[in-house]
Order: sequence, then C-alpha cells, then structure tokens
Amino acid sequence: MATISDKFINGINLRLLVILLVIAIIIGVGFRFFQIDHKLYWHDEVYTSIRAAGFTRQEIDNNLFQNRIIAASELQNYQKLKPGSTAADTIRSLVIEDPQHPPFYFLMARLWMQQFGSSLTASRTLPALLSLLAFPLMYGLAWELFSSHLVALFATAFIALSPFDILFAQTARQYSLLAVIVIGSSWLLLRAIRLENWKYWGYYSLSIALGLYTHPFFALTIIGQGAFLISQRLFITNFKNQGAVNLSKFFLAVIAAILLYSPWIFVLITNFQRASDTTGWTQISPGFLYLVKLWLLSFTAIFVDLDFGFDNVWTYLLRLPFFLLIFAAIYNIYRQTNRSTTLFIITSIFVPFLILVLPDIILGGKRSAVSRYLVSCFPGIQLAVGYFLATKIQTSQRLWRVILAAIFTASIISCTVSAFSDTWWSKDLSYYNAEVAKIINNNQLKIASTKSQIVIADSGDDFTNMGDLISLSYLLDKDVQLLLLSDSPNLDLLKGYADFFVFRPSEKLHLVIEQKQGKLEPVLEYARLWKLKL
Repeated sequence: MATISDKFINGINLRLLVILLVIAIIIGVGFRFFQIDHKLYWHDEVYTSIRAAGFTRQEIDNNLFQNRIIAASELQNYQKLKPGSTAADTIRSLVIEDPQHPPFYFLMARLWMQQFGSSLTASRTLPALLSLLAFPLMYGLAWELFSSHLVALFATAFIALSPFDILFAQTARQYSLLAVIVIGSSWLLLRAIRLENWKYWGYYSLSIALGLYTHPFFALTIIGQGAFLISQRLFITNFKNQGAVNLSKFFLAVIAAILLYSPWIFVLITNFQRASDTTGWTQISPGFLYLVKLWLLSFTAIFVDLDFGFDNVWTYLLRLPFFLLIFAAIYNIYRQTNRSTTLFIITSIFVPFLILVLPDIILGGKRSAVSRYLVSCFPGIQLAVGYFLATKIQTSQRLWRVILAAIFTASIISCTVSAFSDTWWSKDLSYYNAEVAKIINNNQLKIASTKSQIVIADSGDDFTNMGDLISLSYLLDKDVQLLLLSDSPNLDLLKGYADFFVFRPSEKLHLVIEQKQGKLEPVLEYARLWKLKL
C-alpha cells in the first residue's frame, strides 16, 4: 500500500501537530458523552428499547389504545424489560414485526438494559461506547493503507470529531456498531491479504457475519470489498496471480459468513412482505433535486453539520468548500498513491453509494437520501482527506494549517450546537416532538380547571403514533395525561376537562370529532398538533 514520510520539512513541528490531533481525538471522545440525554428520544430509539425489552408493537397497542386515560409517564413501562421475558422474546419481536433489522445490536441492548437499566443515558451510553472502537480500527486501517502514523492520526481525528459519527454515537440504534464493523472488516481484509494468513481470513469472515447480523446494508460494504479485489485482479499486473488467490479466499469467507447468517436469511424470506411493508417509505420518489441536496448534506456532515434550513442557500454554500475538499482528496489519492490504494478508496466510497443511487434514479425512491444508509461510504472519505492533509501540510504549512484549523473548528462548532439542541435532522419522524411537548407543558399554566392537561391520540393511520407518544412521554410534565382511543373512539371520557390537545389524529378520529360537532384548531399544523373544542 501507499507510504508517505512522517518527516516534516519547512520547519513544521511534528510534535505540535501530533499533540493537536490527539487533542482533537480526546475532544471527540468527550462529545460522545456530553449532553448524551439532552436530545429527544426519537421514534426509532423508542423501538430499540421496545424490541430489546421483549415487547411487540401489537401487544403495546392492544394494551394502550382502549379508550382510557393514563399518565404520560406510564408509557415508559414499555421501555423496561418485559416481566418474564427472555432474549427469545427480543428475537421474536424482530422476526414478526421488524425482520429487516437483524438481532445482534438488540440483543446487546437487552443485555445492557439488564445490567444498567433503561434510562435515556443508559440506552445511549452503549452506542457511544461502541463508537470508540472505531478509533483504533481506523488507525489500523489507515496504517494498512498508507504505512504512516501521521495519516493514521489524521484519519482517526476526523472520525473522532465527525459530527455525523458523534450524532449517531448518541443514538440508541445500531449505526455506530455498523460503522465499527465496516472499518474493522476492511482492516481485517487488508491484513489478511498482506499476511496471507488463514487466521485473519477467518476473522474477516466472522466480521462479515457480525456486520450482516447488525444491519442488512452491511452487504454494501461486502460488495465494495469484492469490487476492490476484482478490480485489483483486473487492473494491477503484478496482482494477477495473487489477486486470483485473494478472490478465492474472499468468496470462501463470504460463503462461510452467509452460512452463519442463513437463519436470518430464512427469517427475511418467510417474512418478506412484512419487511417490504415497513420499508416502503424508501420507495417514495422525492425528486432529483431533493436527492442532490441530501447527498451534499450527507457527505459533508462528517466534517460540518450546521443547518440553516433545508431550502436556505446558506446551508449549501457553507458545505460547498467541504465538498470540494472531499473531491480534491479523492483526486489526490488517484494521483499520489499506488493503484491498489486508489482502488480501495474508490470502491469503498462509490460502490455502496451507486448501489443505492441507481435504483433511486432508475426506479424511483430515496434510499440514497437516508444519511444513515451511507455509513459504508464515510470511512473511505475520512481516509482520503486524512491522507490529503497529511501530505499537503508538509509542503505548504501556513495554508494547510489554516485549512486544518477551519475543518476542526467547523466540526467542533457543529457538535456544540447539536449538543445543546432539543432535536436534530436525524430525529426524522419525531423531529417536532420537543416543540410539541413545550406547547403542551406551557399550556397548563393557562388552565383554570383543577384537572390536568389531557392529550388525545389514537394509534394513527399508519400505526406510528405509539412510538412518538412514548417519545413525548420523556418530555411531558408529570401531570399531563393521555386519552388513548381505540378503533371505536369514546369522547365522552372528556367530560369535565377544560382543555385538551389532539396529537396526530387518524381519519377515523377526525370523523368521530365531526360527528360530535367538535372543532379542531391548528396549534402546530406541521407537527399535526391540534386544539379540540367540543
């Protein structure tokens, strides 16, 4: 693989630069735990706790939506371990309702819940700790590629301070673990190739199996790695013979991993319709311009993540220099490194991306616009930029010191703003829940009735209300109560209450309110929060 000298010229102090990079890594560690419980616990995180605890959505809906009034805090009982449940209940919950999510992370979350409880801090500490494993693995991967401690430190510093990686390190989902296995499997692959050792091919095969049991989109990484080995075999003359051997070992490793993964393949096949239904939202076509915007936002979020509004031109102008930096870094890899290193970086970034992009463009959809689905692409970019700056800072110290300082400053500012925010773009379906909760809580001060504030909800047209009601329960005041209506809503329970809100009513609930001659007044229309007058 490519090598560069770690010896500085033009009087640049290597020791000070190393200290700066180490400080950046330490700051990145700190950001992963700073304000870890501040942002709202969003819909998908709620479902992580539900699955880990051994519940199914159906049984929770059956228990909750029964035309009864309960305290909002009672919803959090479904975030704790289900009495009498075992790990088999966690797997069963995924099999029958979320087969597209393999069980590895959820079983880890269950074990973590058994040891440390189910608080927001406990739930998010697990992915934050897992994300730290990416640091030594990134360092090792960069060393395998470039044989340079300086490049390895740069790449590690970039993943440490990455706003995207920090954001998902504080999210109780499997994406920080996925990033770790993406990097780790690449390191094991390169090490197996260099050492020609069957032991490392065995470790690599195991990492593939763990990656597939973490998220189906780890398959993008496998395909990218396969494309790297095939392109090595085709385009590098001195790899003709060794390349054939490496490909044979690679396919044996993949076959062994697939055999280990076969129980979940059976689950996916037998529950294909359920998996298809729960991921149908990715097939909605938002338009090409929307996709382009999300690509720019996603790929630059590993360096800067400040949001002035999706349609605000400054959101994109701010990120344009970072996009140009990424482009220049990839071009520099092509010009300055050997062909094997170039092929590794190119295939690790573009193969997973194109697998998502082409169906979106040809068939329609927005898979490539979901930032967390692009996890496989990001380490290659961080490696490329790490190599780019490590080489450039040796030849033009003043300019590239300023650029490095600007990158770190943008990352630190982004992480700081994010840390103190109630919500962020990654909260998706639950983005406005913090605002909804503030309105409901503040409204209690204006209530003349001696009874508590009440919020009306049913399961919703798409059955997503339960997840967001539990999300809201972490933010609502203790005396807020919920009227959770069944498929046959009974509004007579509202007698005696002075004031109430309606949260995301279904079409059926709309009809019942009309029949009662009620009137819905918008309070936060884009979040579907209404005030009901009967």
